[in-house]
Amino acid sequence: MAEGEARRKYVDCREYPSEKGCSLRISGTEDEVLEAAAAHAVSAHGHEHERSASLREELRSLLKDETE
Repeated sequence: MAEGEARRKYVDCREYPSEKGCSLRISGTEDEVLEAAAAHAVSAHGHEHERSASLREELRSLLKDETE
């Protein structure tokens, strides 16, 4: 990883089984993943507010470092 380059993160719905059986994996910088995962949580999994601090903190706790 180049110096100054942000570490990539990911969240994978397959690691958190749901009734939908979602298989989406989102990866990118932490901010990118949080933004996309929050929108996905609302549109696909029925969460109510994509901008809520509690949803974003929950999602942040699920993020993992992507290995190269």
